[in-house]
Amino acid sequence: MPPRLGVLLAIVFWGISFVATRAVVEQISPVALIFARAALGSLLLIAILTARGRAWWPSRKFWPPLLLMGFIGVALHGLLQAYALQLTSAVNSGWLIGLTPVWSAILAALHLRERFPPRKLLGLALGFLGAVLVVTRGQFGASVLALPATRGDLMILASTVNWAVYSVIGHPTLKALGSLVATTCALLVGWFLLALPFLYSRSWGDYARLDAVGWGSVLFLGICCSGLGYLWWYGALEKIEASRVAALLYLEPLVTLGAAMALLGESVGVTTIVGGLLLIGGVALVER
Repeated sequence: MPPRLGVLLAIVFWGISFVATRAVVEQISPVALIFARAALGSLLLIAILTARGRAWWPSRKFWPPLLLMGFIGVALHGLLQAYALQLTSAVNSGWLIGLTPVWSAILAALHLRERFPPRKLLGLALGFLGAVLVVTRGQFGASVLALPATRGDLMILASTVNWAVYSVIGHPTLKALGSLVATTCALLVGWFLLALPFLYSRSWGDYARLDAVGWGSVLFLGICCSGLGYLWWYGALEKIEASRVAALLYLEPLVTLGAAMALLGESVGVTTIVGGLLLIGGVALVER
């Protein structure tokens, strides 16, 4: 598959993932969903590496950072978003997830002690303003924080920071092991970590409540989003400049918007659209 087509499909999968997650958490618990998603994704990537004849079990020195990556980037990240989507809409989640590159830029600047030029500072300001509009829907005041949807939006915001931290701390391991092997191991570690709350809450009984749409959504999230999405994304990064690949992430909120309106019938207010566009514009300035 051409690398650019693979990246585009990954973005489409990830954009629709918020819609699929929103549909599934109405039937089963977030723990049951993320456990199944991590299981399907890691097993698929292991099968692909095995078919290619590549070793995927790293030496012992890599397991401490992989343990941290599995906890932050798989278990915690997945649970944050799944619980959030019980409280907020897929549309809002799609807009807010666009802030991830901004946090990554801030962390990289702090880590490398780079100075932000005025253009990036303007981008940060626009991005935060857009996020505030999406979260509050223009209803400024302390009472808005009591709304269930707002708490869900704040959890999505926390997940964007969480993913940026995962990207920074995981970079040395990704570089040393190769992105596909490191991602496979991180998914596998996250799966084992999720087994603890899964067994404690006896979440295996949740799967009996899934209907055909629910099962299809779980399979889509595990195989397409966690498995093939990562495979195609990192495969493209090996052949195309990272900046060109990352630029396509700006399409993800638009994919989520279209999918949520078409599949879930979610309505979108003017304030949310304006906030989302400001957010994307701010991120574009930071990443330009």
